[in-house]
Amino acid sequence: MYEEIKISVVIVNYNVKYFLEQCLLSVRAATVGMDAEVLVVDNNSSDGSIEYLRPKFSDVVFIENKDNPGFAVANNQAIGQCKGEYVLLLNPDTIIGEESLRTLCYFLDERPGAGGIGVKMMEGHGVFLPESKRSFPTPWVSFCKIFGLSKLFPKSKLFASYSLPYLNSNKQHKVDVLAGAFMMIRHEALDKSGLFDESFFMYGEDIDLSYRLVLNGYVNYYIPERVLHYKGESTRRDDISFVKNFYGAMHIFYKKYYPRSGWFMSFFIRSAIGLRASVASVKRLFGVKKKENKIKNRRMLVICRENNFVQIKAACIKLMPELEFINLWDLDVERVMDAICRRNQMKAFTDIAFCYPDVRFEQMLLFMDTMVNKKTIYHIYNKENGRLVSPGK
Repeated sequence: MYEEIKISVVIVNYNVKYFLEQCLLSVRAATVGMDAEVLVVDNNSSDGSIEYLRPKFSDVVFIENKDNPGFAVANNQAIGQCKGEYVLLLNPDTIIGEESLRTLCYFLDERPGAGGIGVKMMEGHGVFLPESKRSFPTPWVSFCKIFGLSKLFPKSKLFASYSLPYLNSNKQHKVDVLAGAFMMIRHEALDKSGLFDESFFMYGEDIDLSYRLVLNGYVNYYIPERVLHYKGESTRRDDISFVKNFYGAMHIFYKKYYPRSGWFMSFFIRSAIGLRASVASVKRLFGVKKKENKIKNRRMLVICRENNFVQIKAACIKLMPELEFINLWDLDVERVMDAICRRNQMKAFTDIAFCYPDVRFEQMLLFMDTMVNKKTIYHIYNKENGRLVSPGK
């Protein structure tokens, strides 16, 4: 049915034009030689995203909304125009590797019963994001998550099945939930299962769609294909809007699929959701914020070719004037992965900047995943626009 295009990439944007630019560069690199289309839905951004990006990406279809209808509605807008055999729903604050889409398409080609794929997502320090693989929030799973049993017993299949921490993140698994930040779905499965439920404004719509894929006989998979997701869920746990949206979405899912599960479980789930929201509100009221570790003796390693070092160094100093020193790892002389070495560890670099395209996206992701120090802050310098993109910036 869908033979004209192999993959359609859908990205919903809201006021993150520089992250989106970087994401689109990685998508462009990953779709070289493929029959692909890319659609960006902008939810009424005020940062000039469309005006900035349209001239740079003439092959991308930009859909401009006059308001912000939410994640689900915006994705459905674009999916309705997609012609690809597979549809990838991708967050704008992500980076994918050059070989990732081709590899995942091959995987789906060989498994007609697969509904969709989730991947190994990392945040801006190279830390694995647990939302990469999850189970459905059944009443029991939700109870264990909300009341902290999953954290107390992370190796228990009985208590910790929400984020499945006992499953090796470097191996392939059958899972329930595909994370909305990277959700690659067979188009025919979408036709059969339906699109996003638009009653979810933000969060939960990925769980709901994953559930309907399984109800319609498909299997969802977790594949350890590396993806950078700058602003993963794990960075927003104490934010009041996150609590309201996330647990509100869980409540919608709970009412939709478990309406007869009993008053006792329903009472505790609703009470716990209210308690979480109340705690977050109190913290906000009294100005209690998560303690941020201030970086002392900040030191930068720049991985690039020598002729680009002066420009990158200037960009780093402008963004981080507190840097003690900035060293060059010269790619004309040494390889990217060799930068993970004893002599660099002895210099205790707190920050590492990659220069694109001197360093391929695949190499960046492998480096971040391999690096033992998960406190390192990673930056990407775009040689084309002279901008340094950093976590939280």
